[in-house]
Amino acid sequence: MENRTFYNEILTEHNIHPIYKTKLIEPQRSLRGVNPSCGDDITLQLNVSDDGVIEDGAFFGDGCAISQASADMMLELVIGKKVKDALLLKDIFMKMIKDKVTEEELEMLEEAGSLQDISHMPSRVKCAVLGWRTLEALLKEESDDVSTEDI
Repeated sequence: MENRTFYNEILTEHNIHPIYKTKLIEPQRSLRGVNPSCGDDITLQLNVSDDGVIEDGAFFGDGCAISQASADMMLELVIGKKVKDALLLKDIFMKMIKDKVTEEELEMLEEAGSLQDISHMPSRVKCAVLGWRTLEALLKEESDDVSTEDI
């Protein structure tokens, strides 16, 4: 019960008062991610330094509370981190969604770990991972839009 309340509070806060739902003035990298099954549609923007640190990030678009809150939590977690560390966090988030994460890994996700129960809601998984899959594609410099169709 306590975990469910924690999940609801964090999800609601990041959905109603997102920190990173905005547009960067001149993003170095930008990529659109779409969840065709429900209509979630975000564009992720990043500025990455020459030494591989994510210096700034933002997202904009429309979608359900889970997709929007997950993208906001993700940016809060990865800004200031090296690209390799952000990709590691993406891998840990995906393990969490598959219900295969350790307690130590879960702690590394900070507030994003509150989405752990999504693993038991198959219809919401694509919503939760949209921002993370877009982040991965953007950091690996894939140029086509990302779709969660193949999850």
